[in-house]
Amino acid sequence: MFTGLIEDVGEVRSMRLQKRAAVLTVGSKITGAAMKLGASIAVNGTCLTVVRKGRGWFTVDVSPETLHRTNLAGLKPGSTVNLESPMRLQDRVGGHLVTGHVDGVGRVVSMEKKGDFTFFTLTMPVGLSSLIVEKGSVAVDGISLTVNRCERRQFSVAIIPFTLHHTNLRARMLGDRVNLETDLVGKYVYALLKKRRQA
Repeated sequence: MFTGLIEDVGEVRSMRLQKRAAVLTVGSKITGAAMKLGASIAVNGTCLTVVRKGRGWFTVDVSPETLHRTNLAGLKPGSTVNLESPMRLQDRVGGHLVTGHVDGVGRVVSMEKKGDFTFFTLTMPVGLSSLIVEKGSVAVDGISLTVNRCERRQFSVAIIPFTLHHTNLRARMLGDRVNLETDLVGKYVYALLKKRRQA
């Protein structure tokens, strides 16, 4: 479980495709004693397992299913990725509860600077339109954000300068694919109500 507060922006060192799966190596400053082999780490909001590590780098295996459902297949050496270690139960939840299980992939369709803020408009898959609501929480490439405005096929978020500077949003361009995870509580409420309507 994660909070959506990004700890580091890592840089992809290598991305090797192997039989529809991949081996991803990322350079990062959070590879100290706290990162252990077998530990979870969120890479662009995708929960993965550390299988190797060294000073300033770690390696994860990426399954075919994960490559299919996320934007990780498009990574290449030099790509930047948002990184977060798992939360501890005694920590404050400064963002929101993020599982690291990506619900779908959207695209950046506009970026507009308004004063100190940068407004990103993102598309979303049709199946997520009932789960992303105005003023609700959403994780975009693992970043905990508040939905600013929401329409049937797209939504916008307002990015403060700190978030823009300390995440890979600073390098995003029009058309880029981003991982989306909807609010965990909202998903369960929606599923419960759907079952009751069908009963």
